[in-house]
Amino acid sequence: MTNRNHTLMKDFLLLGFGDLHNFKILLFTIFLIIHILALTSNALVVVLVAFFRSLHSPMYIFISQLSLSEIVFTSIIVPNMLWLILVGGGKVSVARCFFQFYLLAVPAVAQCLLLASMSFDRYLAICKPLHYASIMTIRHQLKISTFCWSMGLMVAFVLYVLLDSLEFCGPNTINHFFCDITPVVELSCSDNPALQLATSIFSFPFVACPFIFIVATYISILHTILKIPSISGRHKAFSTCSSHLTVVNLYYGSLAVGSIPIFPGSVNLNKILSLFYTLVTPLVNPLIYTLRNQEIRDAIKKFIHKSWTPANS
Repeated sequence: MTNRNHTLMKDFLLLGFGDLHNFKILLFTIFLIIHILALTSNALVVVLVAFFRSLHSPMYIFISQLSLSEIVFTSIIVPNMLWLILVGGGKVSVARCFFQFYLLAVPAVAQCLLLASMSFDRYLAICKPLHYASIMTIRHQLKISTFCWSMGLMVAFVLYVLLDSLEFCGPNTINHFFCDITPVVELSCSDNPALQLATSIFSFPFVACPFIFIVATYISILHTILKIPSISGRHKAFSTCSSHLTVVNLYYGSLAVGSIPIFPGSVNLNKILSLFYTLVTPLVNPLIYTLRNQEIRDAIKKFIHKSWTPANS
């Protein structure tokens, strides 16, 4: 049992964006609209992949899983952030703060692994086309997706248990709009080398390794594409990867910048960067796939047609 007898602090104070004065309602409305659009667009991708047979291919299955992770991630942060905007900051219990971090860590880890899985899918489709159907079976897709989410649950649970062993004696102010692990650990008055070690260990296989794997697969993909004699053939092959490559750059770019330690006097800058991957990225990702993918655009047209036809007939 964890000894919590010396824990003097039961709540954290999340500052959010502070007192926004006359801009409070404006900012709340803008963020709410973006959040609704992000939820709607990602939910649409999940529904389309689930109901249209033309999208029952590995790439689209992984896209739907990525959209599902975006729904979970943004749903955990944004509602509480909107509340903080209205009240100008607020208290959150230590237990609730830890649980929020647990829920955030699950889709964060899953997204890294899903992006790596999608790059492997593109590698097989372009570099090993004859083996693609035998490797990327429905059974293997299910195993890969289950593995991605299971690793997210495992990593999040380990970090949650280690966080729960910390003691907090004050101060209790977190200058952010959600419970991230770094500012929480900085408030602890007890040392936990196991937590620091676990964070360092997990960051390599579940963040760095997927990125290295993605880079390696795309080097092979590019090498194969350059061997295609016709320009149209090269363009067609690369077009199947462009959406995924854009999302990878967007995700890892925001993740890298957002993980930079807070610079002196730049707390607001870090909040803006965090806003980017909690609000903007979940909205942009499904737009990238729908705008650049003819099959998804066709599925959207069919979905709209099926939705409106009964009402008009």
